[in-house]
Amino acid sequence: MELLPRGPAEFGSAHYWDRFFRQRGQRPFEWYGAFAELCPVLHKYVRPRDKVLVVGCGNSELSEQMYDVGMCEDIVNIDLSGTVIRQMQERSGSKRPKMSYLLMDMLQMDFPDGHFQVVLDKGTLDAILTDEEEATLSKVDKMFAEVSRVLQIGGRYLCVSLAQAHVLKKAVEYFSREGWVVRVHEVASSGDKQQFVLPVFVYVMTKFRKIPGSALQILEICLEEQDKPMRVESVERLVAAVKDRQHYALLCSQLSKPPCKEQLSLDLCNRESGKPRYTLHVVDNASVKPSRDNHFAIFIIPQGRETEWLFGTEEGRRQLATSTGFRRVVTVALHREQHYESMAGIQ
Repeated sequence: MELLPRGPAEFGSAHYWDRFFRQRGQRPFEWYGAFAELCPVLHKYVRPRDKVLVVGCGNSELSEQMYDVGMCEDIVNIDLSGTVIRQMQERSGSKRPKMSYLLMDMLQMDFPDGHFQVVLDKGTLDAILTDEEEATLSKVDKMFAEVSRVLQIGGRYLCVSLAQAHVLKKAVEYFSREGWVVRVHEVASSGDKQQFVLPVFVYVMTKFRKIPGSALQILEICLEEQDKPMRVESVERLVAAVKDRQHYALLCSQLSKPPCKEQLSLDLCNRESGKPRYTLHVVDNASVKPSRDNHFAIFIIPQGRETEWLFGTEEGRRQLATSTGFRRVVTVALHREQHYESMAGIQ
């Protein structure tokens, strides 16, 4: 059963999605982001009395779960696939009378201006913005314009995304240019086995009236371990901050599958200055049989000696790791321009 599209253009085709949902049947299909993971962010921005529009709903269980936990009941779901709309009406209609499913193209919606407080998009933007061709960008502009039109002032566009650089950049540039407040949340992982190694993000775009001539941008990022958002000065810096988190997730994924074939490195930076304070290299020794006592060791390199062959080259670090008898060795290089109080503080 072939469900994958033959090309990116099929993601915007009603015919493709009709075939997809006919072949898949009633089984829910989630791109990414389990409800348990998304719930803390959604609770911040969706109020029980809000009118919520879900664009490109598919047969995701997200709307049903929001309804069932009492987060919100006035939910309108739209999709361009008549097949999935009929399936969802049958599945949910009698159980959730205040929620509706409508056959509609989000590029040309039949709702009046300012009709909703929240527009929710889970993976739809990612599915449409597959490249940066002119036709694709034009379609995305139409989507954003319709989202803006149906949202009231103060309303929120919540977009669940894997945050590929071109997708994030396009969304942030468009809405910040319109005078909206843009905040990006990293979604905390539930700890279960993930379908995707990369973390999931939620873009929260809050609609404000555009002030003619104003160039003010409010751009923020909220990392999974933080409650308080951090202000960033530019779209480029916001995209870079997200890319850093994605790189970190990939690194953690590699580290969780020892032995690593390549030596991995990671800079730990000073929060205030952003400059590297420690540089870590991870060296795995597959020849060492694992035991309870030899899983890993951390070797702190004396400050000023990090460029020596034993510490500053892959071959040297490999020799050092072999001599220790540990299965994994992490070397920690101190930076010359940084001040360290004591070895105990470093440890």
